[in-house]
Amino acid sequence: MGKVHFIGGEKGGVGKSMTARVLAQYYIDHDMPFLGFDCDASHGTFSRFYQDFASPVVVGDDDSLDGMLSAVEENPERDLIIDLAAQSALPINRWIEETDVFGLLSELGSQVVWWHVMDDGADSVSLLSQVLERYQSQPVSIVVVQNLGRGESFERFQRSDIYQQAKQQGAIFVELPKLHARLTQKIDFNNSSFWAVANDRSLMNIAERQRMKVWLRNAYAQFAFLAD
Repeated sequence: MGKVHFIGGEKGGVGKSMTARVLAQYYIDHDMPFLGFDCDASHGTFSRFYQDFASPVVVGDDDSLDGMLSAVEENPERDLIIDLAAQSALPINRWIEETDVFGLLSELGSQVVWWHVMDDGADSVSLLSQVLERYQSQPVSIVVVQNLGRGESFERFQRSDIYQQAKQQGAIFVELPKLHARLTQKIDFNNSSFWAVANDRSLMNIAERQRMKVWLRNAYAQFAFLAD
């Protein structure tokens, strides 16, 4: 069964595009075919770093959104990675409901995986509660990403009723490791893929390349469930 990954979180600055990028690199490094879609028209971070793999999508334009469904039908051997923009829940959910997107994807043999990327603030917990309520009766696997690059401690969340609710609904919990701050800045200025950062001597020195390899190895360890 193929997978369609929606990388959300609704809140800006929690690391949605970072998550989409490392997931894309995981697919590349594991020779897993995929197509990427970038719904963030204001930044286009996913397509900027992985321009050979990601195409832009206009949220609110049903023809543009429908193109992702056509991609599933025309490329059944490829998974999809969809980087959602901040504050796009209303138009995305309207499109999903009006088109019965999840039902259609199920008919096409694709599993929907909804990624909720979080920082350690209360807003992210509240937004997760909305996701759990919205999709509790839908054929959707929920992945909760605790982004250590956007929060020092998720202990409050892990003691919350929302965390317990997510566990009861079968959510998968992963932690995205924190990436060295100076390395993150150099990546952004160079518009470099994670592979290039880990391997290109002209971009990074040996210590920086090693930090990137360690970070990817730790991130990939969180994605073992993708092999199921």
